[in-house]
Amino acid sequence: MPENKFSVWGDLGLSASETLSAVIQDKHSKNVIAVVAMDRESCRLTNETGDIHYLKGITVEPYQYGGNNMSYLSVRLNIDKTALLIETELPFGVQTQSEFGTMEADKSSILNAVYDVIRERKMHPPENSYVAKKLAEGIDRILKKIGEEAGEVIIAAKNADPEEMGWEMADLIFHMWLVLGFYDLTPEIVFDKLIDRRK
Repeated sequence: MPENKFSVWGDLGLSASETLSAVIQDKHSKNVIAVVAMDRESCRLTNETGDIHYLKGITVEPYQYGGNNMSYLSVRLNIDKTALLIETELPFGVQTQSEFGTMEADKSSILNAVYDVIRERKMHPPENSYVAKKLAEGIDRILKKIGEEAGEVIIAAKNADPEEMGWEMADLIFHMWLVLGFYDLTPEIVFDKLIDRRK
């Protein structure tokens, strides 16, 4: 469920003819995806459906990115109650196109995005989910998979194949993140240690 669900009437108090600006931002990269106008009706629909709606000309439409409706994760109102900051989440690998120009997504943010998916799959396991299956199998099966993936990394490195190394290292990191998810730990414990090593 979105955080900070807002009451259009109580928090914003917009009249039928008033509009305000809304900054749509990717949660992970913090890049600005768009700045749109919202009126009372688009705020109401956003609040009720969870999908971002905005004012396009004289009509209210769902905000789409890459052909998909974008849901909001959180929303904040500025002090003057004249603008909103709306956080959403882009699909993996999507580059952020901003009204301020093309911005390259912070690729390191994918590590947090992957963990967020693992956590979501653990809390709400869907059918046929690899993540949910591995978590249900237990830590020993996950660790066995890490051993297998580490071996694949060694082979790829011996072959000096950058493409193969990229895939195998990604698989290894993914399964290490499964360990974090299994124990309800976050990537912060890894990031902190990497920062300490750099000192």
